[in-house]
Amino acid sequence: QVQLAESGGGSVQAGGSLRLSCAASGSTSNNYCMAWFRQVPGQEREAVAILNSGGHSVYAESVKGRFTISKDSTKNTLYLQMNKLKPEDTAMYYCAANRAYRVCSLSYATSTYYWGQGTQVTVSS
Repeated sequence: QVQLAESGGGSVQAGGSLRLSCAASGSTSNNYCMAWFRQVPGQEREAVAILNSGGHSVYAESVKGRFTISKDSTKNTLYLQMNKLKPEDTAMYYCAANRAYRVCSLSYATSTYYWGQGTQVTVSS
């Protein structure tokens, strides 16, 4: 079992920046991939950034060049640096840790992840 706790969400104007943090605890030594997802009410949860074992990252086209996923292994904390934010980035953002895979793609089923409670990001125009 892995427990995840997000922080860092908030309200920001378009063009601004936020950094989300996700503190992980529990069975984190297996080094499975970790990810950030987001969800807008009425829509499916979508992967925006994945950090695979070995440090390779994958991004959704909508955030590529603006968002950066990283991890501080000494603190067991995952980050999402979000720059040049747009109103369409408004969503609940979730941290996720995969249950079984060290290399993940954006299309992996949500059922393969452990989840945090989410943190709201609101971007105003």
